[in-house]
Amino acid sequence: MSDARPPAPAAPGDGREYPACPRVGVGAVVLDGSRVLLVRRGRAPALGKWSLPGGLVELGETTAEAIRREVQEECGLVVRVGAVAGVLDRVTRDAEGRVRYHWVLIDFVAYPEAGTPCAGSDADELRWVDVADVKDLDTTEGLLDMIRRAMALRDEGVA
Repeated sequence: MSDARPPAPAAPGDGREYPACPRVGVGAVVLDGSRVLLVRRGRAPALGKWSLPGGLVELGETTAEAIRREVQEECGLVVRVGAVAGVLDRVTRDAEGRVRYHWVLIDFVAYPEAGTPCAGSDADELRWVDVADVKDLDTTEGLLDMIRRAMALRDEGVA
């Protein structure tokens, strides 16, 4: 007789959409000289917008572990994780005012160590972009400010 039990069914509101509580996500400001690695989102929220690679922190995973995993899955890169560049709240409501998405996002400075960038998991496309050219892209709100914060940390030797 086995002690293994089937997993409990997911409770309503446990998903990404219409969650019962905020979800914790991480993002990586991957810097290489004057360039930053950006991904074009392949699913909601922010479908089609350029943003930082990242995603949800899994149960039992540290934020640094989550960054390394997410960048590997989404971009094919191994990164060294630096300092926290910033923390953001993203709350999106539907037409009835219900919370459709609620993210607490922790963005870190990161540096490429190995691998060849290629779009994977939920990224439709990825590219290295000169920071001066980010303003010309359709990006998620606050992206350029977060990149500037990360660059300042790097330039101050903090990250």
